[in-house]
Amino acid sequence: MGDPRKSKKTFHRPRRIWTSDQLNAELYIIGSYGLRNKRELWKAQSEVARFRNQSRALLALPSDVRSEKETQLLGFLNRLGLVSESATLDDVLNLKIEDLLERRLQTIVMKKGGTKSPHQARQVVVHGHVSLGDRFVNVPGYLVRREEEASILLHTTLGGGSTSQPLMHS
Repeated sequence: MGDPRKSKKTFHRPRRIWTSDQLNAELYIIGSYGLRNKRELWKAQSEVARFRNQSRALLALPSDVRSEKETQLLGFLNRLGLVSESATLDDVLNLKIEDLLERRLQTIVMKKGGTKSPHQARQVVVHGHVSLGDRFVNVPGYLVRREEEASILLHTTLGGGSTSQPLMHS
């Protein structure tokens, strides 16, 4: 089982990290989504790979056995906002890393008009100026569920007073 104080790694780094095409692609994604380092990118890649591996394993099972687990996986991914309600396992196999990165709190704050850049959105989230309903979240990598998306509030302080405003839909 392992020691509970020693958590296992949540990411797998690429086998070849010095390939120039891969370096350029990673830097582009890191810059466009405002990630802190490549470890955050690798965590997202590992998460997408885990969803795809689950889908691939379910496709290998007979149809009568896989139906319950298939609905569980598709329901979870639908609540996260990664697939639609009428999605199939083939749609899960088509998931890309950008689909997961679009569901991060940092990206949603930037896209809905709260900030001008992904780096500014990260700073706003880390400094505790964003809440989901009545709960303040200061984790930029928090995956926002579909039902939580409408309750994102941006809190600002103007002249000593505090105001909160919902983010606009874009």
